[in-house]
Amino acid sequence: MTIRLGYQIPNYTYPGVPNENLFDTVAAQAREAEASGFDTVLVMDHFYQLPGIGTPDQAMLESYTTLGALSGVTSTVQLSTLVTGNTYRNPAMLAKTVTTLDVVSKGRAVLGIGAGWFEREHHDLGYEFGTFTDRFERLDEALNIIAPMLKGEEATYEGKWYVARGAMNNPRVRPTIPIMLGGSGEQKTFRLAARFADHMNIICDLADLPRKISVLKQRCEEIDRDPATLATSFLIMGMVGETEQEAKELGETIPEDRRNRAFLGTPGQVAEQIQEKILDAGVDGICINLVRNGHRPGVVSAVGAALSPLVK
Repeated sequence: MTIRLGYQIPNYTYPGVPNENLFDTVAAQAREAEASGFDTVLVMDHFYQLPGIGTPDQAMLESYTTLGALSGVTSTVQLSTLVTGNTYRNPAMLAKTVTTLDVVSKGRAVLGIGAGWFEREHHDLGYEFGTFTDRFERLDEALNIIAPMLKGEEATYEGKWYVARGAMNNPRVRPTIPIMLGGSGEQKTFRLAARFADHMNIICDLADLPRKISVLKQRCEEIDRDPATLATSFLIMGMVGETEQEAKELGETIPEDRRNRAFLGTPGQVAEQIQEKILDAGVDGICINLVRNGHRPGVVSAVGAALSPLVK
């Protein structure tokens, strides 16, 4: 398993589209991605829209229900969250959920997971947020339960936060389901990735990317893991227009503090930037969202056509 070219859908606010047709627009993007060279379709695991994209009251679909529905309208793309907030689900239940997605999609599920960070969601929905240390302790414990269950092994674990007593996980269609961690933490996230993950999606400012790649390799070497066995990808925000002017106008709709992770230009120009700044830096793959215009027919196809040759 690897993600060489992923299409993330982080936005469900589509002007002129009523709620009863909202999923149709999501499904159209997924099908367009599949047809244009993307190997993975990813959704956010949030309950509110994120700051910098929109406002909390805007539409946000529950992730695993959405992925299950997308499995029925696609046939080849892998399906994942980018990434599941560990704090929102019991780990054994999460293992069951992603394994069920794998069954219904005929072996196309990926478990994307992270520690969780959006405090307002926790507060409003009644989930315990805790400290930064608490959340990473919980993620570590959760992976000790989830990883064996995804391999069909009974999970027995008793920790500070979670308990499993011979937890079983059937039915399954593959020997195991790949695990992807998402984040940028060099001390905690990268160490967990080295221990548990098949894939690491790095989320950071471009200026920090070379150091992140170097540290991730170190974390693998510290436990005698070959760094080449841990695939990587990088999440970018695409402000992609048919013309440079349209791309510039799209870029002006995002906050200043998010622009250092945004790629602006025509599809061809964005492809050149990605090759130079991400792939040439040693990252294996790309995850891109088209938060402002991905719902417009033809936009995903144009971006896929430009980017897919980079990762073949």
